[in-house]
Amino acid sequence: MSLDLSSRADFSRRVLKWFDQHGRKHLPWQQNITAYRVWLSEIMLQQTQVTTVIPYFERFTARFPTVEALAAAPIDEVLHLWTGLGYYARARNLHKCAQTIVAQYGGEFPASVSELSELSGIGRSTAGAIVSIAFQKRAAILDGNVKRVLARYHAVEGWPGQSDVVAQLWEIAENYTPKTRANHYTQAMMDMGATLCTRSKPKCEQCPLREGCVAYAQGNPQDYPGKKPKKALPEKNVQLLMLRNPAGDLLLQQRPAQGIWGGLWSFPELALDEDAQAYVEDKFGAVAQVEEWNSYRHTFSHYHLDITPVLIQLAKTPAVIGEAAIHWYNPHQPDALGLAAPVKKLLEKLAQLDPRASPASAASTKTPKSPKAASATIAKSAKTKPINKRQ
Repeated sequence: MSLDLSSRADFSRRVLKWFDQHGRKHLPWQQNITAYRVWLSEIMLQQTQVTTVIPYFERFTARFPTVEALAAAPIDEVLHLWTGLGYYARARNLHKCAQTIVAQYGGEFPASVSELSELSGIGRSTAGAIVSIAFQKRAAILDGNVKRVLARYHAVEGWPGQSDVVAQLWEIAENYTPKTRANHYTQAMMDMGATLCTRSKPKCEQCPLREGCVAYAQGNPQDYPGKKPKKALPEKNVQLLMLRNPAGDLLLQQRPAQGIWGGLWSFPELALDEDAQAYVEDKFGAVAQVEEWNSYRHTFSHYHLDITPVLIQLAKTPAVIGEAAIHWYNPHQPDALGLAAPVKKLLEKLAQLDPRASPASAASTKTPKSPKAASATIAKSAKTKPINKRQ
């Protein structure tokens, strides 16, 4: 799409004028700007809202103030600090990228989009944000917020996940990005998409780009960008076996590096149609008690997982377990492990039910709920959808 110079200059001028008056300038990553801090914030902000990211960013930078500190950290510690933020591949790529920057670039981030884009977890838009904000060089970005602004301004048809649509939006983004104040322009475009040109109920009357916006003139900004074609998510079922030894510790296993919850610690899993007690007796020894909790649903981006927690009290602690990566977890003195969100919630409820709870902690909490009530609370607090117990 060809745009004349006056149109491009007018577009960026209006965006920058709005930014000077209304743009966000006090977010944590906007202070003491470095390539490391910009990169970290951009990775965290992928698929995640600013308000959610702020405390994670502050904890991360307090523990890992430099890329060298992050590169030297054990992956378990990185995943532990990421617990609850979701999309855990981001954390694994973050760690791998930090190690590459230290090993191959002496701890200094490359200052070009092409070099940055070759690093783990950094795409073209993230690379553009680092170059423009940290190095104050001209580079375009096209995150979800910017896609929405540009798609509405030019009434670009189609879902941005399609290659021809995203190519058109990249061309527009490159055309509009100014040679000067590219750092402020980048931040302004993200801010406008997040605060004005929102998915629903856009604040068009406050938008500096209202004049010239095709979607606004048509009266249908909510129709842009096009929606992703819907398809029914498949459903999977699993039992999470919460094995507790006589001391009250709970058995966790580290998951493979690849796949869902990669590298995180979780309870052993078992297919829904398998006999949990028989499986545990065969693998871990005698069982003293079995309690099946209510099932609940945890939804990933590409499927629903219906989880049935099963609390199994072991008669004694197994002397030897064949799994290489296991850990006996004390819920009252937890170690710094990366935990999947559903597992973390289950551990918190198990801590309330643990007879080892100190008198002080017991006095400060309400009477522990029954296991089934605790499981129902987990589903409610996680905003998950309760499902019928398995037949």
